[in-house]
Amino acid sequence: QVQLVESGGGLVQAGGSLRLSCAASGRSVSSYVMGWFRRSPGKEREFVAAISRYGDVAHHADSVKGRFTISRDNAKNTVFLQMNSLKPEDTAIYYCAAGSVIGASPLNQSAYWGQGTLVTVSS
Repeated sequence: QVQLVESGGGLVQAGGSLRLSCAASGRSVSSYVMGWFRRSPGKEREFVAAISRYGDVAHHADSVKGRFTISRDNAKNTVFLQMNSLKPEDTAIYYCAAGSVIGASPLNQSAYWGQGTLVTVSS
């Protein structure tokens, strides 16, 4: 089993940047495909990005492509989400997930989730 803890959220102005971290414990993060999701008020949870076990494959949602980048450091048991050119519509609670298959749908059904970190982007 793996436990996940997100950090790095906060309040930022539109156009700014944040870097989210997801620290894993209990089992090596290299055992898992990792992903980031977000939930905005009144909306369903939305896929943001996913990365393969060794970081050779990454997928990003169209809404964040070119602005967000997922990465991982297996030696530090941590996954990151670099968010640039933030927009007010990026405001959400961001969650990381650990799974076995890279892709929005399988990761969305993962058993392992963090508690989330809030990102607020002001206009």
